[in-house]
Amino acid sequence: MSTVRPLVLSTVVLPHQRWNDGAQASWVGAEQLGFHTAYTYDHLSWRTFRDGPWFGAVPTLTAAALATERISLGTLVTNPNFRHPVTLAKDLITLDDLSGGRIRLGIGAGTSGFDAAVLGQAPWSPRERADRFAEFVALLDRLLTEPDVTYEGTFYSAYEARNVPGCVQTPRLPFAVAATGPRGLALAARYGEAWVTTGDDTLFADGTPADSDAAIAGQVDRLEAACTAIDRDPGTVRRILLTGFTPEKNEVLESVDRFVDFAGRHRALGFDEIVIHWPIPDSDFASEQVVFESIATESLAQL
Repeated sequence: MSTVRPLVLSTVVLPHQRWNDGAQASWVGAEQLGFHTAYTYDHLSWRTFRDGPWFGAVPTLTAAALATERISLGTLVTNPNFRHPVTLAKDLITLDDLSGGRIRLGIGAGTSGFDAAVLGQAPWSPRERADRFAEFVALLDRLLTEPDVTYEGTFYSAYEARNVPGCVQTPRLPFAVAATGPRGLALAARYGEAWVTTGDDTLFADGTPADSDAAIAGQVDRLEAACTAIDRDPGTVRRILLTGFTPEKNEVLESVDRFVDFAGRHRALGFDEIVIHWPIPDSDFASEQVVFESIATESLAQL
């Protein structure tokens, strides 16, 4: 059985607006509303936003770090499709320094979406994505904790990669590993300060909330088994649910009461962080700003 821990609420600010046309206000607003962390997606383009404005995650987080003071910041999630561990490590160390130690790295294996072929390569098979992800995370861990790394792997290499002075946070900034399969969950158990899920995507169209809760409970059980297999206390891995992809979709933001019911169910499954999308009109993440702000400021007191 999962441990029920204190719950925090975070948000995702998609990088679809120019900084001075709304983006800065959203990041500052996230801090003012008391969110634990403000994340952004790390894609070069994404789904229905592909043909509209979309900005880079690292520059966006840099600006957000300089515009805020207290809130944690991060990606949800970065993946190997267009990143290399050596250059990503340097960006992360810089972000951690600029923010005064407020950066969290959400990281996943990636998918076969737009980013998978944008550099001209053929999309990787599921097996190759898993193989690359395992090597990527292990090397990134070394790059963020060791001052000088040389490594020759199957997919990634580093030669005398220097990362001095390292992260502000020690031994490195925290990883939140997105995973549902056995290999990804093993990586979360070994390297993750946190684990991220969006639920079971096969249930998105036709599943019920009960179906989703049962599937997520199974994911939690498999995460805990992966921790036990390496003698790690499962309670040391924080559990993050990114909303909007379960059968209830973004409907959980229709009212404070509805969100409290949703959050309470997932808190009982062991989650200690729930992430909601900053409202985007006329999109899958549309919600009433006033209700969203009420959820941010009132819901935790009811849980």
